[in-house]
Amino acid sequence: MTMTPSAAPSSAAPPTASPTQPVLSIRDLSVALPAGGDRTHAVRGLSLDIARREIVCIVGESGSGKSVTASAVMGLLPPGTLAIDEGSITLEGEDITHATPARMRALRGNRMAMVFQEPMTALNPLMTVGNQIAEAIRVHRGDMSAAEIRARVQVLMTDVRLPDPERMIGAYPHQMSGGQRQRVMIAMALALEPALIIADEPTTALDITTQAQILHLLRALQDHHDSGILFITHDFGVVREIADRVLVMRHGEVVEAGPAAQVLEAPAHPYTRMLLDAVPAGDVKPADTVRRAPLIEVEHLELVYGGRSLFGGGRAVRAVDDLSFTLGEGETLAVVGESGSGKSTVGRCLTGFNTPTGGRILYRGRDIAGLRGRALQSYRRGIQMIFQDPYRSLNPRRRILDTLIEGPVQHGVRRADAVARAAGLVEMVGLSADAFDRYPHEFSGGQRQRICIARALAMEPEVIVADEAVSALDVSVQAQVLELIDDLQQRLGFAMVFITHDLRVAAAIADRIAVMQRGRLVECGPVGEVFLKPRAAYTRELLAAIPGGALGDAATAAAS
Repeated sequence: MTMTPSAAPSSAAPPTASPTQPVLSIRDLSVALPAGGDRTHAVRGLSLDIARREIVCIVGESGSGKSVTASAVMGLLPPGTLAIDEGSITLEGEDITHATPARMRALRGNRMAMVFQEPMTALNPLMTVGNQIAEAIRVHRGDMSAAEIRARVQVLMTDVRLPDPERMIGAYPHQMSGGQRQRVMIAMALALEPALIIADEPTTALDITTQAQILHLLRALQDHHDSGILFITHDFGVVREIADRVLVMRHGEVVEAGPAAQVLEAPAHPYTRMLLDAVPAGDVKPADTVRRAPLIEVEHLELVYGGRSLFGGGRAVRAVDDLSFTLGEGETLAVVGESGSGKSTVGRCLTGFNTPTGGRILYRGRDIAGLRGRALQSYRRGIQMIFQDPYRSLNPRRRILDTLIEGPVQHGVRRADAVARAAGLVEMVGLSADAFDRYPHEFSGGQRQRICIARALAMEPEVIVADEAVSALDVSVQAQVLELIDDLQQRLGFAMVFITHDLRVAAAIADRIAVMQRGRLVECGPVGEVFLKPRAAYTRELLAAIPGGALGDAATAAAS
C-alpha cells in the first residue's frame, strides 16, 4: 500500500540549516547514571549522524541505552537522575547539548518530535485526542484558525488510519484500544512535519497491518519532506523493512554499526548474531495430536457497548459479536487480529473484567459470565491475566516483592512460601534478586512486563490469558519468556489464551489460531492449517503484512 502524506502547515528550517549537513549529529555522547548502579553510564561514547531522507535504527536489549539516547536528544532526561557529562548533540547545525528549557520547548514538536513507546502514559486522560493532536499546532502555528486546525487534525487521523476521524476526534484515550492510542501519538508527532522524528518503539502496540501502514507512512513523509528518522525498535522484521543504517547497542555502547543489509545479513559482532538468532523465524508449531477435554467453552458470546444515552438514542458498538470457541486442558489458543477487532475484550470477558451482554462462558461446565463477589474471586484464582501495558498494571507505590506475593498470600499461602516462589520466578524471567526492594519506575518497559508475567505465574493458575504479553520485550528476552511459558505449561499443565498481533510468535507457540475481525471470528483451526492454508481473505491479508518475515511468504505460496 502506498500512502502519501497530506499537506501540512509549512515549517521552514532554521536559516543556518544546510541541505548537505546532517539533520542530527551526535558525537561521543555519554550520559551518566547515579552512583551505586550496575554501571557508571547509561550511554557511553555514542556517535551517529542522520542525514535527510535517512532512517537510522537503534536496536538492543532492554537497558541498552536506546531510549536514553532519544531522551537526551529531546532534552527529556530526568533532572537529578541522568545527565550528559560528555559529547555533543547538534540539530540542523545548532548545538542543543545544553540548550535552555525555553529553546528546547521551541524545538520540540516543531523541528523535532518524538513518538513514545507507551501511549497511555504519554497522553492526557482528561483531554480529547483531537485537542491533544491540535495542541502543538496551536503553540507553533498561532496564525491558523480553529477550523483550519480541526481540518488538519482530521487529515492526520486519516493518515494514521484511525477509524471514523470525525467521531474519533472527540474521543478520550481510555475509549480507544492500545493500537489506536499509539496511532494518535504518531499523528501528534507528524503534525508539523519536523526535520527529525524520533520513534521509540512506535509500532510495538500495533497490529501488523497497521504497522505496515505506519512504516509506509513514515517512509513517505521522510522522502517527501527531507525528514530524518531515528527509529528505536527490538523488532528485526521492522528493521529489515525500514532501516537504511543500523546501530546495535549493548550496556550503553555501540557494538556494531553499518548499512542495514550488512548488519542483518553478515553481522560481525557475536551479540548482533545472538539477537538475530532470537527472532521468531515463523516456524509453525507441530500439530497437536493429543485429545484434550474442554476446559472453557465460549458459546455465542456478545458484548455491546453504548446504544443508550441520557437523552435517548446513542450508538451501539459490538465489541464481540456471536463468538464461539473452546479451550482444551493444557492447550494454547492464539487470538489474532487488528487493533479494535475485539481480542482484548474477549480476554477481559474470560477473566471477569467485562460482563458479556449475551452468550455463555462455561468453565468446566459452569457458566461464569455473570459471577460476582466471592464467587468471581474464587474463579480468578485459577485464571490469571498478563496485561498489555505494564506501566498501568503495576502499582507505582509498591515494591516488587509486595506485588509478587500479594495474590498468593490473599489466597492462603504462607508468606515465607510466597517469597520463596517469587524469588524463583524473578530469576526465571531474567531479573536479579535485588529487584524485590525496587519500585516499577526503576525498571525498563521490558523488565516491567517480565514482573507482570512472574506475578501471573505466582498464582499457579489453570488458565493464563496473555494480552500482548511479549510485545514490549526485546527479542532475546522474548525468546526466553516464550520458552519459559512453554516449559511451565508442559510442567504445570495450564491452558493459555495468547492474544497477540505478532503472527510469528503465534505460529511458534499456539496449538490453534482464532482470527478476529470487527468482533467476529473469521477463521479458527489448527495452527498449521490457518497459517499455511488460510481460507479467509482477511487471514491472508494479515500474513502478507508481516514485516521482513518468511511466514507470510510461505502462506502466500501455499494459498496460491
